[in-house]
Amino acid sequence: MAKTGVSSSIPTVRARAVELKKELQRLVRTIVDDDDYSIHAVDQAKDALCALRELIKLRMRASLNKRSTATLKLHEAVSCPEEFKCPLSNELMRDPVILSSGQTYDRPFIQKWLNAGNRTCPKTQQVLSHKVLTPNHLIREMILHWCKSRGIELPTPAQCGREDGITEVERDRFSSLLNMLSAALPEQKEAAKELRLLTKKMPSFRALFGDSVDAINKLLIPLSASKSQSSVHPDLQEDVITTLLNLSIHDSNKKLVAETPMVIPLLMEALRSGTIQTRSNAAAALFTLSALDSNKALIGKSGVVKPLIVLLDEGHPLAMKDVASAIFNLCILHENKARAVTDGAIRVILKKITDGVHVDELLSTLAMLSTHQRAVEEMGELGAVPCLLRIIRVSNCERNKENCIAVLHTVCLNDRTRWKVLKEEEIAYGTISKLARDGTSRAKRKANRILERLRRTINITHTA
Repeated sequence: MAKTGVSSSIPTVRARAVELKKELQRLVRTIVDDDDYSIHAVDQAKDALCALRELIKLRMRASLNKRSTATLKLHEAVSCPEEFKCPLSNELMRDPVILSSGQTYDRPFIQKWLNAGNRTCPKTQQVLSHKVLTPNHLIREMILHWCKSRGIELPTPAQCGREDGITEVERDRFSSLLNMLSAALPEQKEAAKELRLLTKKMPSFRALFGDSVDAINKLLIPLSASKSQSSVHPDLQEDVITTLLNLSIHDSNKKLVAETPMVIPLLMEALRSGTIQTRSNAAAALFTLSALDSNKALIGKSGVVKPLIVLLDEGHPLAMKDVASAIFNLCILHENKARAVTDGAIRVILKKITDGVHVDELLSTLAMLSTHQRAVEEMGELGAVPCLLRIIRVSNCERNKENCIAVLHTVCLNDRTRWKVLKEEEIAYGTISKLARDGTSRAKRKANRILERLRRTINITHTA
């Protein structure tokens, strides 16, 4: 007797679904385009939708039946030889790979282990010399032979999901793209563009750069091989720099990317010579990389703070936020504060704040720099006191007021000549008294200290 199950009718179901969709399109067009459409047309459309719904349910049942059969067969594989099981999942391996420790694991599970930041072999606890995963073709063939002899269908790596890793097809494409970066300009541009998109959309591709010993160096070939960055095609430079940004988002890549010798110099060159999008993405990459304290020191020593400040001074709207964030992150490290002050950060930041540009971010940076003696002196010399008092007076942002009063407290304690400006502000507007009454707890403390100092040193006749 012939089988009459759901699976045997799948082609018929699909053909009928296509017919129903066409009919539904025709009816919907009639209803939408014709003001005099009939109720009958609506009823027909409703019937078509109901029929389509039933066909979809039928197809879903067929898919579930097929999946259940595969699951049962794979369940039988639990009793497979121990050498065919992944030490991490204790399941039959689909894509066995060899770690640098010599142990074999199923790729998705060991990839997940490495992506989590682990640098040891799960089984032996040996520190890994590298994270390259080498396919174990011998074990793979033995597993396939064992499955075939028992009627078990083992999914190929290409059929496995990409949730924890990537497929062999994608891995081969990755290697091909890296090799294309050493070819002629058209191939370089194609490869750089695709790598930019892949590392944007797929976290697994970001991790893959960390698994390969020389992948980042290969990525940089189009930029590092040129005698001058002015000779690099702008689109090619933008794609490579943006790919570096995408890679730096992956936590386990931050140290590797920053410590690759050519990365920081090329990012610094991109800040100077790239298109505005390239310069913005270079700043964003520096911001992301500087999340690690060790990277803050490395980036600061490279001299990158100066071009960041120059770009901030230029004030292009597309780059401002990324540049301001990068400078703030780097200046968390005390030695970078000195570099920023030496490179003219105080003048540029005060100018932007006065112009009302990215006030929130730049006030936070200014408050952080106020722990540096030379920065405090420059703030007084460059007219920071009246600027900050005005912000406290007119701003609705409590955090901005808090940062302003913190800077004022430091500047005025450092330079007695600034007390006159505070006195005039307090007499005219009662700005500090209002903040001492209504501000955040930190702002109140700073404001009250200033008021106490004012009362001791100056006879205030009005603090409305």
